[in-house]
Amino acid sequence: MKITKYLFVLAALFIGSSSVNAQDIHFSQFYMSPLNLNPALTGVMNCNTRVVVNYRNQWSQILKGDAFSTYSASYDQKIAVGRSDYFGIGGTLWGDSAGALNYGTTTGRISFSYAKKMGGYRKSARYLVFGADAGVSQRKVNLNNAQWPSQHDGNGGFGSTLPGGDSNIQDTDFLHGDLSAGLMFFNVLDESTNWYAGIALHHLNQPTVSFLGNQETLAGRLTAHAGGQFKINSDFSILPNIVYMSQGKHSQINLGTSARFNLGSRSDGQSWQVGGWYRVGNKVEGGIHSDAFILSTRFDYGNYGIGFSYDVTVSQLSQAGSGNGAFEFSLNYLICGREKRSVYCPRF
Repeated sequence: MKITKYLFVLAALFIGSSSVNAQDIHFSQFYMSPLNLNPALTGVMNCNTRVVVNYRNQWSQILKGDAFSTYSASYDQKIAVGRSDYFGIGGTLWGDSAGALNYGTTTGRISFSYAKKMGGYRKSARYLVFGADAGVSQRKVNLNNAQWPSQHDGNGGFGSTLPGGDSNIQDTDFLHGDLSAGLMFFNVLDESTNWYAGIALHHLNQPTVSFLGNQETLAGRLTAHAGGQFKINSDFSILPNIVYMSQGKHSQINLGTSARFNLGSRSDGQSWQVGGWYRVGNKVEGGIHSDAFILSTRFDYGNYGIGFSYDVTVSQLSQAGSGNGAFEFSLNYLICGREKRSVYCPRF
């Protein structure tokens, strides 16, 4: 009955109310999903080309086979412009599926950026980056497994033979456009020391996203983020990060740091990271609430980077059962090839 209750609540939130604004996906390893974080990160890398894959599974202890699943894959590259500047181009495909009704969103985007050198030298420089992206999203829901209030049997369950349905649902599968833009500044001091800060505005066109045929719009989202790498000695660095997101009446902050240990020579790029982040959100009625503590690890070898993380739920949702957090897997691969010049960028 506990699982049924949660599924009904999710269904009611997603399709039974015209006043609920849809919320975006998010990754705890936001630093390993750069194009989803800010389009200005397109092409910001130390090689020519980057491929990134992310997967997130959430609340499987509560929802079992109906857990929230999110995947993302992106490709981007940088192109030299003049003596010092760069042009970035990339593409992202991500999908999200939730609950017994398979409420889902699939999005494809193309992103662009331009990085302008503001000062410095070849391996110690400051850059201002502008980025934008445009895409198309599909939203859909499967009503075959829907359970409606009129089917409640009065004994804590549902009767599948009782009449149900919502005649107000006009379209269970539709498309909409989406536009975003962002800025970022980064300052590279040497190969192991840098810092950056950025801001992005998502859903600039505020598309209509209602299944009920009304003018319910997708609220714009503001993302502000900052971080860096600071060398303690030749074998040890710290990498603090923070990201703030605000969409409609909701907001959250992820704050934390990881420690990087060099495991080999600088040339082979072999290192191991371990870190922790804390995520808090706001309460609509006022105040804040603790959401999750995030444990994360990452291993880099040459052009490969593999990351794992687990969200330990600390909100009231933890009362529904142990192990009800979320796990993530991330993989990135850099294709370097020959470059006309080298500019060190923050590593994502």
